[in-house]
Amino acid sequence: MSREILISTSPQEKSIAIVDDGRLVEYYIERPQDKTIVGNIYKGIIETVMPAINAAFVNIGLTKKGFLYITDISEVLEPVEITGSTAQIELKAGQEVLVQVEKEAFGTKGPRLTAHIGLPGRYLVLTPQDQAIGISRRIEDESERKRLRGILTELRLPQEVGFIVRTAAAGRLKKELQRDAYFLLKLWQRIRRVSAVKKPPALIYEEYDLIIRTIRDSFTEDVTKVVVDSRQEYCRIIRFVKSFLSHLVKKVELYRGYDLYADKGIDIQINKIFENKVYLKSKGYIVIEPTEGLVVIDVNSGGFSKKISAEEAAFKVNSEAAVEAARQIRLRDLGGIIVIDFIDMQKESHRKEILNILKRELNKDNAKYDIAGISRFGLVELTRERAQRRLDILSLQECPYCKGRGKIKSGLTMSIYALKELKRSLYKVPRKEVSVYLHPEVSNELLKETYSIKLLERQFRTRVNIIPDPHLHREDLKII
Repeated sequence: MSREILISTSPQEKSIAIVDDGRLVEYYIERPQDKTIVGNIYKGIIETVMPAINAAFVNIGLTKKGFLYITDISEVLEPVEITGSTAQIELKAGQEVLVQVEKEAFGTKGPRLTAHIGLPGRYLVLTPQDQAIGISRRIEDESERKRLRGILTELRLPQEVGFIVRTAAAGRLKKELQRDAYFLLKLWQRIRRVSAVKKPPALIYEEYDLIIRTIRDSFTEDVTKVVVDSRQEYCRIIRFVKSFLSHLVKKVELYRGYDLYADKGIDIQINKIFENKVYLKSKGYIVIEPTEGLVVIDVNSGGFSKKISAEEAAFKVNSEAAVEAARQIRLRDLGGIIVIDFIDMQKESHRKEILNILKRELNKDNAKYDIAGISRFGLVELTRERAQRRLDILSLQECPYCKGRGKIKSGLTMSIYALKELKRSLYKVPRKEVSVYLHPEVSNELLKETYSIKLLERQFRTRVNIIPDPHLHREDLKII
């Protein structure tokens, strides 16, 4: 299988497309004004403590205050008072705390913070407040898990910190893990030194930008090549790869053409990310509707017309939809609560198989997820972590015409509304002649209401002119 990481840059935007056999599976953008702060470490000041929700608001120097659960600060905040038999933390405004951003600010909410710092490297994550050694659950082979744990034990790393072995560490040599561990330890020492001298609120450590972050996390041995269309970024990637992934340096290429995404044939696929309807090969389709609280994915049979039973038809469309839904969740970076409404199936074996297909495809995703199962009505509930803002929020704005409804009023609805507005206008300001300017579709509907118009003319002793204006929006009208 051919797997490529395509990187396109401009002064306005950096974007990354990850492609498997020509099929877009991941897409990310980063703009200077919207640069993520996830992973950044700040020295903050607690401004408000909220005992009712066991949380505090922390000033980290940004417009919105960060939100921090008290249970996240028990090991790092000094000084603290321990009260009661349950050893609860007594916090006060003005106390200082070292925190890391877990989630971006969203809507009216500030960024979500944690004081359990995690510094990701290529193969390891350093956890300064947790002394344990953990292994990624995605490494399922028990002998490999044992080997990796043994390597970390042999390295004799400081006992006061912990490490998590990342999925990318599978099969790596001891010297590679050692180099990663020592780099992270030096980084943590530097963070502590900077934190000791800076006054809060202050930025202590800034996470890598989108490009280097993707190279660190996604440039694995199964990647055929990395193609970047900027010489400056190409040189930066080469420097990083030589330091940490020298055996992969030959896979990095500089693109010299005009349009990288168009040449690779994925520009059309990128544009389709922003559509709410995705068609399947079976002629069925899924509808994706993100809301502020959750995401709904609805599966429809559409034009599926094979001469098989309704049960088998539902199973076939659902099987294809499960694969596509998992891909779209990953591609659009959908998170929070996700509900997938599959077509109803009667057989329990079919429902279990659809759930297994969905789990298999979701396992290809680096993001953590938790799935609840499938109901007899075909509903699947799952949660998926999302640290950054959704792609549609970054790229789209609310329609000034429909105001977020997704639909506009019909011509008939607007013609009824126009009659009511005309009546109100004549009641307030009587006149001998009045003109109503409407979109042509609406005016055509209104002209069918000759009886209602003549009734208004007699009632207010006026003449009504209905004038179509193609420049008007269908929900607008002018009465003169």
